[in-house]
Amino acid sequence: MELLSKLLKTKDAKSYSQASGLVRNALSPDVGLINPIELAPRAEIEALQLERLHWSLSHAYANSSFYRASFDAAGVKPDDLESLADLAKFPFTLKSDLRANYPFGMFAVPREQVARIHASSGTTGKPTVVGYTKRDIDTWAEVVARSMVAAGVRPGDMVHIAYGYGLFTGGLGAHYGAEKLGCTVIPMSGGQTARQVQLIQDFKPRVIMVTPSYMLSIAEEFRRQGIDPRSCSLEIGIFGAEPWTEAIRQEIETTFDMHAVDIFGLSEIIGPGVSNECVETKDGLHIWEDHFLPEIINPETGEVLPDGEEGELVFTSLTKEALPIIRYRTRDLTRLLPGTARSMRRMAKITGRSDDMIILRGVNVFPTQIEEQVLKVPTLAPHYQLRLFKSGPMDAMEVLVECLPDAQNSEARAAAAKQLSSNIKTMVGISVSVEVRDPGGVARSEGKAKRVLDER
Repeated sequence: MELLSKLLKTKDAKSYSQASGLVRNALSPDVGLINPIELAPRAEIEALQLERLHWSLSHAYANSSFYRASFDAAGVKPDDLESLADLAKFPFTLKSDLRANYPFGMFAVPREQVARIHASSGTTGKPTVVGYTKRDIDTWAEVVARSMVAAGVRPGDMVHIAYGYGLFTGGLGAHYGAEKLGCTVIPMSGGQTARQVQLIQDFKPRVIMVTPSYMLSIAEEFRRQGIDPRSCSLEIGIFGAEPWTEAIRQEIETTFDMHAVDIFGLSEIIGPGVSNECVETKDGLHIWEDHFLPEIINPETGEVLPDGEEGELVFTSLTKEALPIIRYRTRDLTRLLPGTARSMRRMAKITGRSDDMIILRGVNVFPTQIEEQVLKVPTLAPHYQLRLFKSGPMDAMEVLVECLPDAQNSEARAAAAKQLSSNIKTMVGISVSVEVRDPGGVARSEGKAKRVLDER
């Protein structure tokens, strides 16, 4: 533990590389914090996956009218699974399937056995409803606690949770995981940014769990109050619920002198805690493959792609009772990579979503591509929105950004707009207009950032 503690005090990449092997040895299963399956040989992991996958398919087929009809229509039965590769024979599950079976038609246990219900916001149609048995809640808490250990959190740490509580899975998922690990939890939720800063200053938590975009808003509030963010107690931030880039990681780590670690999840699969980066490597998110089986597919054909190739991420649950999910198309684009700090495979950072992709005059654009260019302009703050509109018969994009306080003069604004526009043209391949606003001029989010304003 002393070795890890020393490692967590430095962000030097070379130190990580030299020490990561020693840390993996120090974090042996004997310390009681790492489940032995996380470090098991691939053959052992895959044998467990096959056993659990057969159970999950059988459970879904026997207890969910949706999956019984879906499997029958595809001409497959659970007993057709003889190897992990046979999963490709089974049909996909789509978000539209959950909406079509709103509210409880996807559940595979009687409603009376459902201990918790979460749901999406429903801003693009009926909300997607997910249910959890008591055992599902315990599993969820376990994988979030496992994710926190990977991020460097330890029992007794104080954890400030600024994810939203309620039907959104972020707040309560983080909360139960932190309690499972034995941490002291500050259930702040989102919003009230000035109070976030006050409680961080007064309670001195070591860890914060929040969306990366809102962490930048908290940083602004520190500065507004005349407090250097680097002076606060935070050492580890666990960030998720939205895509974010390496440039945003560097921005947060430099601003706060802390470790910024990525967590991934989605409510249909379980919530936060499906995968997480290890703080000693920060080289992709290790998927907890004893509970969630990943695939990468060609988003257009549905063909399963080999590890290393980019495509759409698909998940099958292996242990969920209330809502087993079979080959769920997440629409997130990423790659599967070999394990490093853990034996379980990693997923690269999400590069975008197949359904959030912007097609602008024939060019495929993801908001994260624009974000990378914004962060390269030193006089711009890391806040932006993309406004899509019609210019005559053509689609057009305007990038809304804001200048830093010391770059508000007209010359600096014009230079920043010109540089950003040129960078986007060169690196992304589209022509855009740029509006540089005053500091604070781009709408802030207290949860997931709303990056795209589609006015077409």
